[in-house]
Amino acid sequence: MRFLFVVPPFTGHVNPTIPVAAALAERGHEVAWCGPAEIRGLLPETATRYSTGGESPAGGYARLHANWQRLRGVAALRFLVEETLVPLAHAMLPGVRAALATYRPDVVVADQQAFAGAFAAESAGVPWATSATTSAEFTRPLVGFPKVDGWVREQIAGAAVAAGLPAEHDPRFSERLVVVFSTPHLVGLDPVAGVPAHHCYVGPAFGARAEDVDFPWDRLDPGRKRVLVSLGTLNRDAGARFYPALVEATRPFADRVQVVLAAPEHLAGEPAAHVLVREFVPQPALLPHLDAVVTHGGHNTVCEALAFGLPLVVAPIRDDQPIVARQVVSAGAGVRVRFGRAHVPELRAAVADVLYRPELRAGAVRVRESFAAAGGAAVAADRLEKLC
Repeated sequence: MRFLFVVPPFTGHVNPTIPVAAALAERGHEVAWCGPAEIRGLLPETATRYSTGGESPAGGYARLHANWQRLRGVAALRFLVEETLVPLAHAMLPGVRAALATYRPDVVVADQQAFAGAFAAESAGVPWATSATTSAEFTRPLVGFPKVDGWVREQIAGAAVAAGLPAEHDPRFSERLVVVFSTPHLVGLDPVAGVPAHHCYVGPAFGARAEDVDFPWDRLDPGRKRVLVSLGTLNRDAGARFYPALVEATRPFADRVQVVLAAPEHLAGEPAAHVLVREFVPQPALLPHLDAVVTHGGHNTVCEALAFGLPLVVAPIRDDQPIVARQVVSAGAGVRVRFGRAHVPELRAAVADVLYRPELRAGAVRVRESFAAAGGAAVAADRLEKLC
């Protein structure tokens, strides 16, 4: 069988597809990806790739992200849908249709934010599945905001009609298979009554990741608890106030806690002997050596940490991050703090909680166990094989 993964140029949406594609390839299937030119740097060098061509936004998608970073709440959602996802669908659609005609896949795996994959597959009569790299959409986040929800649906309906499909066609949810890289336990759903049969919760899909990052492993202190602080690659510059506050918050613990701060050094505040500052860290390799993680709530970072049973301090900034933070707290696997207004005492108490409250570590371990039971990339491959 031939599988075509249609993805947006966003790291967190591409990474989970790589181990799923590897699992399919190990079973003798052919796999390829389709997306904007920027996905080239996110895929293995040997990957078969079809570029959707077209023009990127002025300044590229990185520029769009920089504009989005300044927004919060509904304004950020409107920008994501109106300025990024819908234009991306229009820009990608001709290239995705060309890839279908050339590659002739048996199944299309369309990311939830790459609407063009679903549009092209539906028009061509090719079976398609949804790749949901974050679970936010499955918690009905806009149920209390009917006007906002209606506006989002109108924007997506307009994109569908422009693609020659009925307005009712929703490219975010395949009617045949939705692969969700989380578990009902973390999302807060009843695994029997709360999950439709065609929704497959596989947990996070991890695979080998190239980590060309120099790290001073000899500076990790085995005699102290170790905490990683990371706001993700795309949000690191937003931490100009958060990083120094976190450093100050952990000074009283300096004799028993070591902080690994993934941030530009000029944003880290006053130097502190208990803080190891590195602009980039080999996160997957580092996680087994940690006791807790402080994060903005990016879905991939949260799942990676919980896969090692690490409790979390979550400081959500925007997008799906408040929803992910709520899931972590509800699962008993961490605490939430205010990103924009977190003060030293609040951060100090939060870090102490995740390091010294055993019930939070126990909650993180329960999530880890749910991940292990879900099956990851192998189960995703099983379900995709059965789609034809």
